[in-house]
Amino acid sequence: MASKNAGLTLEEVTEWSSNGANYGGERDCKAVWRSIKDGEITAGTLFHYASASGWNGSVNIHQNGHRRALLAPTKRKAIRPLDAQHRPVKSASEIWAECSPADASHPYIVAKNGRPDGLRTVPSSYPLAIAATSVCGWLTVPICSLDGTVRTLQFIPPAGDGKKLNLPGASLEDGLFLVGELGDTPAVYVTEGVGQAWACWKATGRPAVACFGASRIRVVTQALLRRCPNLGIVLVSDKGMEGEAERVAKEFNTSFVHMPGVKSKNYDANDYAAEYGADALEILLSKPSEPKRRYKLLTSQELAALPSLRWLVRGVLPSEGLAALYGTSGSGKTFLALDLCASIAEGASWFGFKVNRAPVIYLGLEGEAGLKQRVTAWEKHYRRPSPSTLQFVLQAFDLLNPNDVSEMTEAVSAAKAGGGVIVIDTLNRAAPGVEENSSQDMGRIIEAAAALQRGIGGLVLLVHHAGKDQARGMRGHSSLHAALDAAIEVRRENDARDWRLAKCKDGADLDSIPFALEIVPLGVEDDGTAITSCVVVTASPRAPRPISPQGANQKIVWERLGELLRGASAEFGKGGAPASRPCASLEVAVSVIAPNLPCEQKRRSERTRKAITDLVSNGFLEHHEGWLWVR
Repeated sequence: MASKNAGLTLEEVTEWSSNGANYGGERDCKAVWRSIKDGEITAGTLFHYASASGWNGSVNIHQNGHRRALLAPTKRKAIRPLDAQHRPVKSASEIWAECSPADASHPYIVAKNGRPDGLRTVPSSYPLAIAATSVCGWLTVPICSLDGTVRTLQFIPPAGDGKKLNLPGASLEDGLFLVGELGDTPAVYVTEGVGQAWACWKATGRPAVACFGASRIRVVTQALLRRCPNLGIVLVSDKGMEGEAERVAKEFNTSFVHMPGVKSKNYDANDYAAEYGADALEILLSKPSEPKRRYKLLTSQELAALPSLRWLVRGVLPSEGLAALYGTSGSGKTFLALDLCASIAEGASWFGFKVNRAPVIYLGLEGEAGLKQRVTAWEKHYRRPSPSTLQFVLQAFDLLNPNDVSEMTEAVSAAKAGGGVIVIDTLNRAAPGVEENSSQDMGRIIEAAAALQRGIGGLVLLVHHAGKDQARGMRGHSSLHAALDAAIEVRRENDARDWRLAKCKDGADLDSIPFALEIVPLGVEDDGTAITSCVVVTASPRAPRPISPQGANQKIVWERLGELLRGASAEFGKGGAPASRPCASLEVAVSVIAPNLPCEQKRRSERTRKAITDLVSNGFLEHHEGWLWVR
């Protein structure tokens, strides 16, 4: 503080500090420097400490010129904390050798519930003074490298509650104080001070080290891992120093423990043991935290321990994610969606598939009257009210409007329907003015749907239209299909309807499932016109597919596609096909086969696509994500 007030730079103070026994590195100096604010500590304090250490020089101080005058001459010499009369003439190891074994009655050892092992005391009348203070009779802590080299010493006054002093002129380097034995221990606790190390060792029986300051946690952790690369290290931080412990834990892939509760700064493990007992500290240390990382690497055992996929409709719809139900106009997709939602809200099986009950919010964006009649028809057919956990929203909703998404999330939360299903019928009405074939616009839709899903949890189900070319699947850019966790395709051929799984991660391998729409009379209009709607009912399977493709175009496409699939350009396992099944790109197939059709050139591609669509509908081919293969 005094140096900053005097006008010294960070670099100058760092250079000066590097000569001190408690120097913690450039990063430590920088952190302290940034924390210093203007206050009562001024440049005069420098002279006070200099005089106390034996300095008797003089310097001219001017009101506006003193800041640079305080600096050393142009050719600076390293600033020493002591002058010649107080500078120790012996090394740390020599002084340590001349100290006496410590006694358990030392006030500091008693106060910290420690032990005298590995400690000594400075003999009375020993000629050693630090900062003009004699350390005779003081407790002496050796700060050693793991190979036993004494780097420096720390002295603790007899009263046990005074200021600790480090031996000047000696650097801590990789020094630490070890409590216990490393041996074959699976873990070691790294603490800031000796008292904390004692507390951790006593609570767990495992070794602990004191690193002498938060700024030295990194140096000591690095030294431990250099010696024992597989050693489990738990960093035990004091209150207020959690950030440094987490940074070091992240850098070296170790764990950490913070002192819980609202406590004053520097509250530590020894304080915790004194307040709550060693057993409580043991429990706290047994549950260290891992640093937060964006990516977590899992072993096969950890992977196996993960929760299993949760199903909403087993084998069909997962309980979380993004899904779609799509089909052409008139296919019955909205009736099927409503029937699916009623089963989910009731927890009743759906086409024989087990259903886990969940609340459902249905956004009916294509007409209030039609939705009302469909719900009424369902209730009349089943002779009971629709489930109370199936609720409807009829107001306009814009998926791309963040305010609409936010307010919908709030409404779902207020209804305690979070974690259930929200159905958007239809996607086109929820994203007005969007170009569905644009990858950019479709990307916005996908992100908005994902944001809604994150807000409410559970599953977002989009009711969508199929494209004009049914073989291509859903209308719009293919990125939507890629983003889905599940997709149900609803198909209609004349009066026959069915649905099939177009996509489901880890889902069932299903054949198409037929259904029918049964007309339900609801009343009569004023003019005598009957009011009706429909409900979904099970139906008999479709008649078996023809033995061979029908029509000249289908036969040509079938024959030429077979050649393509048997050729060298065929690929395997594409678009969800079995790994052994040869596949052909739809676009490649159209370009190769079209020239063979006996029609006008301008209509060949269109007729080829129509023939492929018919082959898919009749069960000869499968099409998924732009790939074709034989069913």
